[in-house]
Amino acid sequence: MRTGRLLGAGRTADVYEMADDEAGDGPPGEAVHEAEGGPPGEAGHGADAHGTWVLRRYRDGWGDARAEAQVMDHVRTHGYPAPRVRTATRTDLVLERLSGPTMLEAIAAGALPPAEAGAELARLLHALHALPPRCSTDPATRVLHLDLHPENVLLTPDGPRVIDWANAEEGPPGLDWGMSAVILAQVAADTDDPRAPLAHAILTGLLTHQPPGAPSALTEEGVTEAISRRSQNPTMSAREVRLLDRTRELIRSVGAR
Repeated sequence: MRTGRLLGAGRTADVYEMADDEAGDGPPGEAVHEAEGGPPGEAGHGADAHGTWVLRRYRDGWGDARAEAQVMDHVRTHGYPAPRVRTATRTDLVLERLSGPTMLEAIAAGALPPAEAGAELARLLHALHALPPRCSTDPATRVLHLDLHPENVLLTPDGPRVIDWANAEEGPPGLDWGMSAVILAQVAADTDDPRAPLAHAILTGLLTHQPPGAPSALTEEGVTEAISRRSQNPTMSAREVRLLDRTRELIRSVGAR
């Protein structure tokens, strides 16, 4: 499959511009997805639109694009704002090309208050965990994104769209909340990172936006598992791993407000 201009590069994948006649076959009228990001500052995306499609291609044996596409199709079928996939192979996803800034870019531009961004992340997690699982019959199991943070939400003219489903799996919702909280807390805990105050405000918005009278969706087990998984992520730097030591107490202090 021929690719066009490189639009973005992340830790494990690249996103390319694609001509419509290179996009492959798909159901009539199926538009294709987006480009994807990672934790704040981790990956690029392709928001400047010149075509209907983009190609997201994994590098170096990473990922399973077919499995990712199946999850995205499942949540979209149930009304969740994920992009549409046109075609998928093990390494390639041909996706709907979306326009609009990431949530992080909107925050940096002053167009979106950080606390409001955190509340929107909470709404997206609540909405995702209200959907039925794709495979499991366990009533406590839900689809988990496991990488939901401001760089993986595009603010399109039609509303927010959640991108980068590479880590998605099924499991307890508390793990998804724990992962989002830990990702934000890693940035918030870094006193040398100028984004730390913004990340702290987003984390506060995330953890305080809970239904009235309902228990917090964040669980101690979810935070513990999220920290463990992040510590074993081979794409993280030694500094990022060290910051994990500070995340648990920071999450506790914010969540207790």
